[in-house]
Amino acid sequence: MHPTDWPYPRFCAHRGAGTLAPENTLAAMRLGADHGYRMFEFDCKLAGDGSIVLMHDDTLDRTTDGHGRVAQATLADLMRLDAGSWHSPDYAGEGVPTLFRVARWLLANDFLANIEIKPCVGRDFETGAAVAMEADHLFRDADIAPVLTSFSESALEGAREAAPDLPRGLLFDTLPDDWLARALALGCVAINPHFSQLSEAVVDAAHDAGLRVLSYTVNAPERLDELVAWGVDTLITDAVDQFAP
Repeated sequence: MHPTDWPYPRFCAHRGAGTLAPENTLAAMRLGADHGYRMFEFDCKLAGDGSIVLMHDDTLDRTTDGHGRVAQATLADLMRLDAGSWHSPDYAGEGVPTLFRVARWLLANDFLANIEIKPCVGRDFETGAAVAMEADHLFRDADIAPVLTSFSESALEGAREAAPDLPRGLLFDTLPDDWLARALALGCVAINPHFSQLSEAVVDAAHDAGLRVLSYTVNAPERLDELVAWGVDTLITDAVDQFAP
């Protein structure tokens, strides 16, 4: 994808609809879709047996009824977990999805994806390569490829090596002085800073360099209006019930 092309919508649902429903589950994505969203951001990491699953944390404790490290669990272990009850009784029994299952649902409904590569400690390059290879295979017939993003430059290097044609974006919690050089060195088509790190000058500099700008996690209407005015290309939000896409 040429960096000047941007076929993605202005709004993207964070972790599905990850505050109104259990994050990184198909239930959350279905809820986001019910609110009119057609692009979904979610986190992918490797389980202990190399399976690719949706999970933000390195451990199971916060978002499932399991315990311990994701990197020590097999897919069979993860399939037995409840990933919904922690959020509310309405979602009791919701499962931990695989990238394969989510991709099938996205493709069947003509939805788009921002896949955040979220490696467990010490597995950055390996995870980036595995997620990119799987995404490249699963979305090979899609009209619009998923965007792969990560805070880990090593993970993005792995993604570039495994699937060089998939678009990539570098995530920033704090925007460093050399943000542009780092993004360009990785062959990224976009940057994805926290909204607090953006200014009109940063957005203009990114666009002048041929990069697009995503921003997370934009939940306040007053900030949204400002970011839209600056020309931010895609806004990632939890507030799917407040912002009409």
